[in-house]
Amino acid sequence: MKFTYLLIINAIIALAYGISYVVFPAFVLFIYGTTQGPGEVFMARLFGAALISIGLLLWLARNIADSETQRAINLSMLVFAFIGAVAAVHATLTGVMSAVGWTGVAVFSFLAIAYAYFWFAKPSTP
Repeated sequence: MKFTYLLIINAIIALAYGISYVVFPAFVLFIYGTTQGPGEVFMARLFGAALISIGLLLWLARNIADSETQRAINLSMLVFAFIGAVAAVHATLTGVMSAVGWTGVAVFSFLAIAYAYFWFAKPSTP
């Protein structure tokens, strides 16, 4: 896989989830089995806004040829995906989220593994 393809895949995922969290926060929280109070809805919308920003950044950066910039994006996304995977595992195992939370684990884990591949296995040509 090319690094460009990973950025495109991640951009699409981030934009889809981000829009869902901004437009339908209570519904998304319900699907994941979490509470839908005003504070949770507000935080979901903020998370959605962050995901939209990440998605747009990755989409706009997909054709950047500068290897230093690619490495910076790769490392930041690796850290985000790894922390997201750990947080999703914890939330699912402790009952904060329902079994649907495993989808979050899967998405974050896939992205963490993909970014780790480009960071460790192909460090010179992301």
